Amino acid sequence: MRSFFSKETLLGLTIGLISPLVFLPVVWFILGQAQNVSIQYAWLQFEANDMIKSKHLSIALISNLIWFYYFLNKEKYMITRGLILGMLAYAPYMLYVFLSNYEFQ
Repeated sequence: MRSFFSKETLLGLTIGLISPLVFLPVVWFILGQAQNVSIQYAWLQFEANDMIKSKHLSIALISNLIWFYYFLNKEKYMITRGLILGMLAYAPYMLYVFLSNYEFQ
């Protein structure tokens, strides 16, 4: 029986963590074109506001779907497991940002 953390799972985890960060400039470009602003302005929004940072990261996580379907079609299930773990690693930060901006009554 294979262990839960194999080299393939670690590869998927690494791809799942790095891929959204590499895809962020593409998100900024697309949002900049849609809002008719520069990429630098989108970057400044990203730096200044945690809620915008969370939204941009969640959009960038879509890039993991490309990898997920690619490895799923190649039947590399351990790598897809690592991709899911990589996506789940971003969840605590997104939850923290959401709850810190939510006003309790």
